[in-house]
Order: sequence, then structure tokens, then C-alpha cells
Amino acid sequence: MEYRYLGRSGLKITEITYGNWLTHGSQVENDVATACVRAALDSGITTFDTADAYANGAAEQVLGAALASERRESLEVFTKVYWPVGPKGPNDTGLSRKHIMEGINGSLRRLNMDYVDLYQAHRYDHETPLEETISAFADVVRAGKALYIGVSEWNAQQLRDGQALARQAGFSLVSNQPQYSALWRVIEAEVVPAAVELGMSQVVWSPMAQGVLSGKYLPGQPLPANSRATDEHGGKNTIKDYLDDDILANVQKLRPIADELGLKMSQLAIAWVLQNENVATALVGASRPEQVKENVKASGVKIPAELMAGIDAALAPSMVTDPALTVSPPTRVA
Repeated sequence: MEYRYLGRSGLKITEITYGNWLTHGSQVENDVATACVRAALDSGITTFDTADAYANGAAEQVLGAALASERRESLEVFTKVYWPVGPKGPNDTGLSRKHIMEGINGSLRRLNMDYVDLYQAHRYDHETPLEETISAFADVVRAGKALYIGVSEWNAQQLRDGQALARQAGFSLVSNQPQYSALWRVIEAEVVPAAVELGMSQVVWSPMAQGVLSGKYLPGQPLPANSRATDEHGGKNTIKDYLDDDILANVQKLRPIADELGLKMSQLAIAWVLQNENVATALVGASRPEQVKENVKASGVKIPAELMAGIDAALAPSMVTDPALTVSPPTRVA
């Protein structure tokens, strides 16, 4: 497992991060979730990503319990704040000072930790003055409850505005967590250049495009049983836009490229996002320990330029590149 720096900071993180968005506390039983975390640790992953809103706090609890026996200093633990939690009252969402302060305390309690390494604004809050949000994050850092601050799915101008205020407040934003894959490239035109300029890394989610880039979904064929596409607890809704026969047919064109590199298609997808130098880590989840062990084999892979060009050519008709698609809800979701 290889490490990369997180933004222009001294923090090193594993270039593959174990994330528990759609699994812990919802799709898989706690003992399986714990086994996946153990498999991640055994495979050299020390970086873990979660959020307070995942399974309404249950994901943080499961992750904290699974990591309880580990040396805290040897881990990098990320969580997030913004989406509704708890009974979902008017102040149980957003990036107000009240919700950020209550959010970090709730996350630390569920994780059973004294601090998190990275605390992230899960979206941009259009209802809260940015100055209030950044001031609250500065106080979280000063209190020692988070070592670094990042954001998620902020556009280029939001990154610039946030970083300017953060530096005035005595800290820096070190990362952005966007969706990014060989199919979903909306960050490339504006967000990545801004992040490079500002000293921020990308912590990317869905590098396998919700599993479509694994190649297991075939055009004109029934959906695989027990796959994300058939899961009624959330997975089905997240993947549905990719289940177009033309997209699936283009994805199958990647199989010879994966074979040439001696990789599974899922490993190729993860390795592809890691070719972007601004990407510090790719978030990968799992519903079985075996998936973790396979995914980590993407670490350290270097894809030759001619094969990167082949991937572009295969997926060109299906790529999504419009930077305007990096958006946060206009109002808080309650």
C-alpha cells in the first residue's frame, strides 16, 4: 500500500481509503462490516472515511467499534457534517456554527475517539454565511477535535472563497471530496486546477462509478442477483443512471485493457483515478472482505499513456464532463 500527502499538509494517507457510505449500519450486518474493516487493516489501509449522516450515525458507530482495538495514532479517520442527522429538525442539518459544533461532538461520541484527522463539509451550505462556517471549523481545530478540515463537492469558486477565509482564520482547507471516475469527470476542467492552485487534494468517491466499471453489469442482460443494482436500501437508486446499455457496452471495451495490465476491471477503475496527481486517495467500500483484498491491488499501479488514451477512447461517448454538475442543494435538506 502506497501513501500520499493530503493537500499541502504533512499528513500522509493511504492512496486507497476504506469508506462505509452504503454498507455499515445499513446494507451489511455489523459482523461483516467489522470483517471488512479488519481486511482493510490487514491489507495495509490505515485511512477510513465515514459521515454522521450515513445510516443516521450507525456507520460511525460500527466503524468506531471495529477500530477500537487499534493504536489511534496509526490511523487516519475522516468524517463529515452537513446532511440531516438525528430527528432531522431545522438545526440538525447544514453548516451553521450550532450544527458543526454539535456535529463534531456527536461524531466523536459515536466513533469513541477524542479527535478525527479530517473533518469535512459534506456539501456547501447556501443558507449559512461562509464566514460563520469557516469560523466554526477554525474553533473545531483549535479545540483539538479535528486536525485538518476539508470539503466535499464544492465548486472551484467555493473552494477559492473557503480557502481565503480559512487562511485568514489561521488554518487551511486541505481536501475536497468529489465523485470522480473514468466515466464521471466533472472536476477535471475547473475543480482540479483550483485545488492545485490552493494546495488541496481530491479524496474521490465512487471511483468504480457505483460498481459499473467493475464490468459485472452487461448490456442486455439481467442485473446480477444481490448486486448494488438490486439493493432496495439505497444502492439501487445510486446506480440506476449508469445502467444504460450504451454505457455498459462502452465499459466492456475496457476488458482487454485490464487483461493487458493483469488487472480486474474494478482494479483498473481504481488505478485510473490514482493516475491523477491531484488525487490523494480513492474511497472504496465493500460488502465482503474479499472485495477489500482485491481492491488494494490497484495501489501502485502505473497505467501507460497509450492505455490511458485507450480508456478515453472507449468511454468517450459515455463520459460526463460538465463542471456545472458540481453542485450542492440550494437549500438545506431536512
